[in-house]
Amino acid sequence: MLVRSAALIAILVSALACTPDQADTSLPAGRSPQLAAAPGGSSVPAARWRAVLIAGDNNSPSFDNGVDALRDKLAAHGVRDVRVLTSDPRRNPSVPVATVANVSSALRTQGGEACLVFITSHGDERGVALKAANGILGPGSLDSALDAGCSARPTVLIVSACHSGVFLTSAMRQPNRVVLTAAAADRVSFGCGAGDQYTYYDQCLLQNFDGAATWGQLAQSTRACVQALEQRMGIRRPSQPQIFVGSSVADLRIPGR
Repeated sequence: MLVRSAALIAILVSALACTPDQADTSLPAGRSPQLAAAPGGSSVPAARWRAVLIAGDNNSPSFDNGVDALRDKLAAHGVRDVRVLTSDPRRNPSVPVATVANVSSALRTQGGEACLVFITSHGDERGVALKAANGILGPGSLDSALDAGCSARPTVLIVSACHSGVFLTSAMRQPNRVVLTAAAADRVSFGCGAGDQYTYYDQCLLQNFDGAATWGQLAQSTRACVQALEQRMGIRRPSQPQIFVGSSVADLRIPGR
């Protein structure tokens, strides 16, 4: 009976892992030169942030739920420039769909004094899934788009997906960037089943958002929350969320703090 129970738990955990099965399609490349970090900037007024929130796959409502909830939190903290891209046009008919063209346009549009990019979707070792494009947004394309749209401004990137640690490349580790990923490059993340409100990582990020002052603090408290949740669920191969905080944004404050 114990063997049967353990097998059932393993099957359920596997079903919750957020890994796609799609072709490899990236955004147009064309990396701009390495940019120096903007000096200072530990606190940027909320109204001067620009945010792009992307739900990449609609086979679970958890991705769009996470985007909608973070949009509401940002608005409550005074962020006005928020662009949302949905994975499900039937759910959000007035919101642009996360196609390759729309994602590229949203990320490369300049504005504000600081950037926040949040992507939640399935993922694999190539990057994150964009279901509407039937493909993958890879680290090189995302890095190039951030260079184009955010340049040397303080930039926060949150990638919530299986294997999202692949985005922590040497090129992505710029001094003006904070990068949070839901999993290590060789690990899956959890909580993206059809019945889940949020992925585990998004749930922990949202729960800890109001209690953190800086993005670094939010990264640490979110990781601790995920670790505790996975321990309670009996997950034997944890997701291991990753954190990078650039030298010029070590104390970058969350909007409204």
